[in-house]
Amino acid sequence: MELHHGLPRQSPGSDATTRRLLSLCGPLPQRPRVLDLGCGPGRSALLLAAEAGGAGLAEVTAVDLHEPFLAELRAAAAARGLAGRVEGVRADMGALPYADGSFDLVWAEGSAYCIGFDRALAEWRRLLAPGGRLVLSECEWTAADPSAGARAFWDPRFPLRSTARNTAAAQAAGYRVLGTLLQPDSDWARYYGPLGERVRAAPPATTEAARAALAETREEISVRERYGHEYGYRGYVLAPVRAGDGDHRPVRPETPADAGAVRAVNLAAFDTPVEADLVDALRADASWLPGLSYVAEGPDGSVAAHALLTRCAVDGAPALALAPVAVDPALQRSGAGSAVVRAVLAAARERGESLVLVLGHPAYYPRFGFVPASLFGIRAPFEVPDEAMMALVLDDSVPVPSGTIGYPAPFGIG
Repeated sequence: MELHHGLPRQSPGSDATTRRLLSLCGPLPQRPRVLDLGCGPGRSALLLAAEAGGAGLAEVTAVDLHEPFLAELRAAAAARGLAGRVEGVRADMGALPYADGSFDLVWAEGSAYCIGFDRALAEWRRLLAPGGRLVLSECEWTAADPSAGARAFWDPRFPLRSTARNTAAAQAAGYRVLGTLLQPDSDWARYYGPLGERVRAAPPATTEAARAALAETREEISVRERYGHEYGYRGYVLAPVRAGDGDHRPVRPETPADAGAVRAVNLAAFDTPVEADLVDALRADASWLPGLSYVAEGPDGSVAAHALLTRCAVDGAPALALAPVAVDPALQRSGAGSAVVRAVLAAARERGESLVLVLGHPAYYPRFGFVPASLFGIRAPFEVPDEAMMALVLDDSVPVPSGTIGYPAPFGIG
């Protein structure tokens, strides 16, 4: 760590990138509670204290295991008049002592790799208060087919994944992706520039550990110079998908007695009987999956909304199609539609399904975690705006297939 003491950054980054990621979070409380994990000397922590929430009132808990970095942070905070709102804490990001719901923003720029991206997603979610945001960055392949030289360096040290794989991991962990940002080359220069100067000026190492550290750093910088166009850091801005998110509509699987009411809701919700007829046809088709047709009840117990998942495929690999989703026009914007979609997606996850596809409004479905299907190389069998064909990964342990969607016969496609 001596090699890194006094450097402005401990990973690729910039104030501009921190601000851009912060802007992707959307509105935060005026006095947000921020947890900065793996804060290093605190460049991001100080900026978040000054700017998160927009009023300069953020309270930042900055965590690191290396006490000298925390000392640098405390001194810098005091110099900027932020000592009362920036607390440096020596703690392990993999064993945090904080209660559930303690923070409005959990931040980890260039540090989540210390415990692993997937573990960070799983363990830090509980820390977020309602409406909270998780921001973390991960080094990943930007080339579709990374070269042998790049893989020779990264595979033994820290196997990189693609954006699609990391997005799938976030979805499967119960987050919706609010935005991502591939950090520019200039962020790497701000890190490797000062670090490279220090390596070049370093006296001959006197211990085996010091020699190994210098050699590893030189190789890391050299690999970036040769293969930097094949990998990069991407920041992910995430929000947990919560079961209710404020709506408390009773939801349940459809029963045989609901068939008439389900048809009535679909007839009322759409201008033509196409969707209602589709549901009836799917019930008689092999693509129908018992337990994946859900209804939400209205105040009087009647069927207020309906959501259906049936079997489809992506180049032969099994997936689910979410269609149709219908809400009684009298109860639109009541939360019934969101409640029934969340319920049927939860049911699919519980039965071990891995992928859901939907053709729908791009301003509506991302709240459930959906992202453009093209991110995974999935395409519709007909012309459709890219942002309207969406995918949600429920289980990222199953490889996400790529290719063309094959719909059941009742859809009348192909």
